[in-house]
Amino acid sequence: MNVVHSFEPIVGPDATILILGSMPGVASLTAQQYYAHPRNAFWPIMGTVFGAGPELLYDDRTERLRSHGIAVWDVLKLCTRAGSLDSAIVESSIVANDFENLFAENPGIDRVFFNGAKAAESYRRHVTTVTPHVTFTRLPSTSPAHASLNLDAKTRAWSDALRRGPASGSGE
Repeated sequence: MNVVHSFEPIVGPDATILILGSMPGVASLTAQQYYAHPRNAFWPIMGTVFGAGPELLYDDRTERLRSHGIAVWDVLKLCTRAGSLDSAIVESSIVANDFENLFAENPGIDRVFFNGAKAAESYRRHVTTVTPHVTFTRLPSTSPAHASLNLDAKTRAWSDALRRGPASGSGE
């Protein structure tokens, strides 16, 4: 078991959407890049939706997301986990990131999309920040471990959600 730490958020001054994962996997931690596993669908989906695909350098991808008002972070600041799977996270070891400051510093964020069930569940259990102006929606995990949906289905779900205007209710 290892104690793993998440990254700083990818966020620009005009952020309106926050995408939250649970905790970076081993490939991401090694590369020091969000969603670095070559079979993770995150960057191919971001390529389809925002032109921030894996063919671009990582810094160019993150800048493209920022230019579209997209922020990326993880629910967990640190936890104990063996390997990369969310199911291996030791629940009692979880420390959540500081969402109170993130939302205070980025008041334009009005939609949060969870990258999978673990991110949504962890936010609900471990984050107490009150955000009445923010809507929350869980989307299918982009992880290769979530194989019940193929890339096309994941891309459709993410594209439909991200391209919609501000949501009117909570999807969490």
